[in-house]
Amino acid sequence: MVNSGPVRRNILVIKLGALGDVVQALGPMTAIRRHHASAHIAVLTTTPYADLIKAAGVCDDVIIDNRPRFGEFRKWLALRKTLRAGNFERVYDLQTSDRSSGYFRLFWPGPKPDWSGIAAGCSLRHVNPNRDLMHTIERQAEQLAVAGIDDVPFADLNPIVSDISHLKLPEKFCLIAPGGAEHRPAKRWPRERYRDLIRKMDADGITPVVCGTEAERALAAALIEGSVTARNIAGETSLVDLVTVAKRAAFALGNDNGAMHIAAFAGIPSVVLYSHTSDPALCAQRGADVTILRRQSLDDLGVDEVHAALAIQGGS
Repeated sequence: MVNSGPVRRNILVIKLGALGDVVQALGPMTAIRRHHASAHIAVLTTTPYADLIKAAGVCDDVIIDNRPRFGEFRKWLALRKTLRAGNFERVYDLQTSDRSSGYFRLFWPGPKPDWSGIAAGCSLRHVNPNRDLMHTIERQAEQLAVAGIDDVPFADLNPIVSDISHLKLPEKFCLIAPGGAEHRPAKRWPRERYRDLIRKMDADGITPVVCGTEAERALAAALIEGSVTARNIAGETSLVDLVTVAKRAAFALGNDNGAMHIAAFAGIPSVVLYSHTSDPALCAQRGADVTILRRQSLDDLGVDEVHAALAIQGGS
């Protein structure tokens, strides 16, 4: 009789987005990887974050979720087939949205995996009624504790490396992340303030390097107008590149956005700007050296105050 060996244990982690949430979830993913050291770990995510998750070394496989819309029955059936074919012993839903909780129902009929999340009827349900009042990091740590995982570290960005020689970055630079969700303009410090600060930094002996997506390249170009030393790398980096850039930066400045979560976890001094539209108690960047500057309206936050905070962080 042929011995086929031990049956492989399969674990699924769900984290669909957005950037800051994905970066914060790398710590919980590391904890899951350690807890299931001999298992095959797959992460269900969306296309923009696949390479970043792979580079972090927290899983064996990445599955792309095309996020089928209501009425796209064939896509829903394809997703259901993928999930059921995975033979997952346990699922960790780190998204905990209505969408991801709904995926629990895709296993019906038939046996359902152990499920860590908030889906009604799941076996490892996080039922704290105050979970929505917790910071993301503490909330996910408590969720994993319900599943028997007690040691949840911060995200480790050390494994994430890439060749960024094409950017020709200077030896000493400040990473500036002025972007943010288009539908939440109140989260953005006014562009004229960024522009004035970048010009002010010309005298500091450190190069401002503005990052962002391809869609933010025009914004970055407007911000560095009139500066002698500033650089625009918006649209020139993958997320893996951005992590590598952040780890090389002397310090970082930006709005409450995903890039600043990367900067904070990279361990560099980081100054993050908050308005009333987001609460640091729930979503603040965590790291070794993070300064939060918050105003009811970011229109009330002056250039000199931000520049002084950067100097405190070791900028000038």
